[in-house]
Amino acid sequence: MNVILAKDVEKLGKAGEVVKVKDGYARNYLIPQGFALVANEKSVKQLEFNKRMIDKKINAELAKANDLASKLAACEIKISKKVGDEGKLFGSVTSREIGDALKEKGFEIDHRDLVLDTNIKKSGVYEVEVKLFREVRGVFKLFVVSEDSEEVPAQPAAE
Repeated sequence: MNVILAKDVEKLGKAGEVVKVKDGYARNYLIPQGFALVANEKSVKQLEFNKRMIDKKINAELAKANDLASKLAACEIKISKKVGDEGKLFGSVTSREIGDALKEKGFEIDHRDLVLDTNIKKSGVYEVEVKLFREVRGVFKLFVVSEDSEEVPAQPAAE
């Protein structure tokens, strides 16, 4: 079945593309969730008409994401945790904790959009990447400090 994607679907395509998928996938998931429309003559003509609107929306989202990425570059987040010997944490810093700290700073970023290569289990300075929109990524500094001292480490954490 050919469908027109209404939204970006990971590993399938971007909004506005006509893609061929299995009938069940289209009928049971893509169409009910609002991710796609059936590709018939009427919808293909409507797609051509709406293509400009989709491009305008994508450009607006891209500009918004680039603006947010530049604001994130200047952002520094500090998280206090209980620290043991040699800077090791009791537990680890989770993406949800980082997301909550970002919300306190005024950034509306979902914790699932944070890219953590490894678990953060030591105090130190980390650079955290955020998926904002398509290829646009933002990076900010995360300081993991001891609850007792609240002292920010001078050097980056060894990973």
